[in-house]
Amino acid sequence: MSTHYKKIANELSIAEKQVSATAALLDEGATVPFISRYRKEVTGTLDEVQVAAIRDRIQQLRELDKRREAILKSLADLGKLTPELEKLVNEAETMVALEDIYLPYRPKRKTRATAAKEKGLQPLADLLFEQHRIDPETEAAKFIDEEKGVNSVEEALAGARDIIAEQIAENAEARTKVRELFIEKGTFESRVITGKEEEGIKYKDYFEWTEAVKTAPSHRILAMRRGEKEEILWLDIKPQEEEALATLENLFIKGNNAASNQVRQAIGDGYKRLLKPSMETEVRLFTKKKADEEAIRVFAENARQLLLGAPLGQKRVMAIDPGFRTGCKVVCLDEQGKLLEDTAIYPHTGAGQAREAEKTAKHLFEKHNIEAIAIGNGTAGRETEVFIRNLNLPGATIVMVNESGASIYSASEVARDEFPDKDITVRGAVSIGRRLMDPLAELVKIDPKSIGVGQYQHDVDQNKLQTSLDDTVINCVNAVGVELNTASKQILAYVSGLGPQLAQNIVEYRDQNGAFKKRDQLKKVPRLGDKAFEQAAGFLRIRHADNPLDTSGVHPERYDLVKQMAADLKCTVKDLMKDDKLRKSIPLTKYTSDTVGLPTLNDIMAELAKPGRDPREQFEQFSFTDGVNAIGDLKIGMKLPGIVTNITNFGAFVDIGVHQDGLVHLSQITNRFIKDPNEVLKVAQKVEVTITEVDVNRKRISLSMKENEKRGPANPSAVKPNFNKPAQKPAFNKPYASKAAPEPEGDLQMKLAALKSKFK
Repeated sequence: MSTHYKKIANELSIAEKQVSATAALLDEGATVPFISRYRKEVTGTLDEVQVAAIRDRIQQLRELDKRREAILKSLADLGKLTPELEKLVNEAETMVALEDIYLPYRPKRKTRATAAKEKGLQPLADLLFEQHRIDPETEAAKFIDEEKGVNSVEEALAGARDIIAEQIAENAEARTKVRELFIEKGTFESRVITGKEEEGIKYKDYFEWTEAVKTAPSHRILAMRRGEKEEILWLDIKPQEEEALATLENLFIKGNNAASNQVRQAIGDGYKRLLKPSMETEVRLFTKKKADEEAIRVFAENARQLLLGAPLGQKRVMAIDPGFRTGCKVVCLDEQGKLLEDTAIYPHTGAGQAREAEKTAKHLFEKHNIEAIAIGNGTAGRETEVFIRNLNLPGATIVMVNESGASIYSASEVARDEFPDKDITVRGAVSIGRRLMDPLAELVKIDPKSIGVGQYQHDVDQNKLQTSLDDTVINCVNAVGVELNTASKQILAYVSGLGPQLAQNIVEYRDQNGAFKKRDQLKKVPRLGDKAFEQAAGFLRIRHADNPLDTSGVHPERYDLVKQMAADLKCTVKDLMKDDKLRKSIPLTKYTSDTVGLPTLNDIMAELAKPGRDPREQFEQFSFTDGVNAIGDLKIGMKLPGIVTNITNFGAFVDIGVHQDGLVHLSQITNRFIKDPNEVLKVAQKVEVTITEVDVNRKRISLSMKENEKRGPANPSAVKPNFNKPAQKPAFNKPYASKAAPEPEGDLQMKLAALKSKFK
C-alpha cells in the first residue's frame, strides 16, 4: 500500500504523508468535504479536489491489485506461473499492461491457431519463427497427416502461420507499440452511410471527415460515435497500415530468407485479422473514456456554477409558469417558499381575458405583499414579462428564471409528496419561484443530469457522470451550509455524513419535536451516531440558536477552544463574534496544538467574523433588451445583453431573450487565444454580445464578444457590460442540444474552426 501512496504523491505532486493521512481518513469513513474543511492539519491543507483525486486513484489501484491477484491465481491453476511471469505480473502498473501479459494464457474459445495446434503444427510454427535458413515446404511436408486434417504442405504452412499470427497479436511488446501507434498517429475517419444523407443532415460535418486521434476534442469524438450508433455514419480508427506492419516486422523479422517470408505473411494476417481489430476496440474505449472525462468535467463545472447561483433570499415571491392558449399558472409563496395561493390567468388570449388577468395579478400582488416576481423563460415567457412590467407593480423585482427541468420536478415523487393535491403545472410554477429564492435548495430535488448544462451528457458513462455530479452537489451543499430547521430532506441528504435515511429521520424528528435549538440535539435523532454527527455538524446551521457558535461553520469539537479564547480575553463568545478588535487581539499561535494549527484557527476567525457566511455571489437584477423578443427581431451588428447558459469545449451558449440561445464560438469569446471558454466565462455570467449571423430557418444565432472587448479592460473576464437596465443572473439555465444547439455543431463559426483544424 505504501507503494501506492508514493505513486499517487508523485502523480499529484504532493507529499506521501499527505496521501497516507488522507487515505486513512477516507478508510475511516470521513467524507471529502469534512476532510478538506475540518482536517487541514492532518492532510496538509489539501482541498476537496485533491482529496477526491486521492480517493479515486486509491480505488483504481486497489482494483488493479484485485485483478493482479486473480490473474496470478489463474496462472497458478493453469500451471503456467513461472518466477519470471510472476515478476512481470507484479510489476505491471496499469490494467492494460496486466491484461497484455495475461492475454496469451487467458482461456479462449477455439481459434484458427488453437485448431492448428490441435493438428500438431506448433513445432512447425516454432521452427519457422526461428527463421533459420530452411526450406519451409520441405519441413512442412513432415507434418502432413490426413487423420489430423493436414492434407497438404500449404495446409501445414497455413496452420503454422495462424499460430505465429496469434502469437504476434498476443505479444505484450507488440501490442504496446501498435497501441502507441494508434494513439499517436492514428486517425478517426468517418463518412456517411450511403442513402442516409438526408436522415443524418445534423451530422453533415462528419460525412467526409478525418481527424487525428491524438488531438480530436471530446465533443467531436462523441458526435461521431453517436452518428455511428444511429447508423448514419461509418467510423474507423487506424494508423497508416504500412507503418503498423513495419513496426511489427522490426520486432519479429530476424532475417531475409524463406522462413522469414512465412513470418512476414503471418504478421500481415495477424495485424489485419487480430491485432488491428483488437487495437481499434481498445482505442475506441480509450478515446471514449477520455471524451467522457472531458464531457463530464464540463457538465460538472457548469452544474456547480448553476448550483452556486446567486440567491434572491427570503422574499415573498409570485411565480408564473407562462403559456399562450393554456394560460399562465400563477403561485404565491411566502419567505420560506411555502405555497400560499395558486390560480391561472390568460393575458394572451384576448383583450377581455387580459384585463381580467391584470386585475388578478394586481390583487395577488397586494394581498400577499409580493416583493419579487419570477417568470419562467419558456413559451410565452418574454410576452408574459412584458405584460407584468406594464402593470407597474410598485417595488417589484421582476426576473426571468430558466425553467428547464421544472417539468422533471413537477412529475417527480418529491413534488407529489410535497403537493399531493396540486397538478403538475402548479408544482412547476412553485419550482420556478423557489429557484429564484435559492437555486441550490431547489435544484437538489432534481436529478443533476436533468439540469442539462453540458455536452453529450446522455452519451457518456452514466455511472461516472452520476458519481461526478453527486460529488459536485455534495461539495456545493457543504460549501454553502444548510439551515437545519428549514432544510428539505433532499438537501439534507447531501450533507456530509448523512444520506437519504438520516435526512428523513432528521425531518421526522423536527416535525415531532419542533425546531432544533442546538446542534447537540442531532444526537437524539434515531440512528444518527457519533460518526455521522462528527461528519455533519459543522455544515448544519441553526439560525437564532442559544449558542452563537451553532449559527456558524465552527465545528463543535472546537467550541471549547473558542470559549477558552473568550475567557482569556475576559469576554463572551458573542463579544468575540461582534468585536473585530477583540478577534484581532487574539495571539493565534498560543492556541496551536498537535491537532489544531493555523489553518484551522484562521478558519475559526473567519467564521467568528461572518458566522454562517454564504459564499455565493450577491443577487443582481437583469433585463433583456426591450422590443427584442424573437429571433426575427435580430439584426446583424446588434449589441445585446445576455446570460451565459451553457459552456462547452467549443464555445458558450448565451440567452439573449429570444427563446433561442446563440453561440459564441471559442474563437469569438476574446481577442487573445484561449483553449477553454471557462478561462473567461462561467454559467450565469452577464455578458454583452454582438449579433454576427442569424439563420431564421435553422434557428441558429452566431454571436461575438470580441468587438465588445475592445472597449473594455485587457482581461476579458473583467469586462462588466454597462446595461441600460439592471441585470440579474438567472437561477437556472437551458440545456445543451436545445433548439439553438444542434448536437454535432453545424454553426458557420464551428465549421470554419473545423476546417482550420483539418488543414493545419
